[in-house]
Amino acid sequence: MGRHNREGRGADQQGYEYQVSYQPDWLRLIKVTRTLDSGRQSTKTLFRNPTHRRSEEPSEKVRTRLVSPGQGLEMEVSVSDPSGCVSRVQVTCMIPTGDGGSEEVVYTLEDSVPPAT
Repeated sequence: MGRHNREGRGADQQGYEYQVSYQPDWLRLIKVTRTLDSGRQSTKTLFRNPTHRRSEEPSEKVRTRLVSPGQGLEMEVSVSDPSGCVSRVQVTCMIPTGDGGSEEVVYTLEDSVPPAT
């Protein structure tokens, strides 16, 4: 049985602040990818789990929540993974922009927190 979620914080390329609720025995990091005005993509590590080793095996259901008040973003990803084979989840969001449009932002959640030795 996995442990309760932990809380963390991070900021993206544009300085937007995020609150992260994550399972410490599964989530290793979160990356955020945006397309710049030049058309190039920019990827930044938004959050890195400070735990270097698992204390327990991850639970069968893995939940990660991201909240960014400055962007009006509030989402939770829940993955049922009884065999422990999921190593990466990508979520694409359309975030409203100040000019009435929207921007595609990709969040990548990665596993691979090593087991305890």
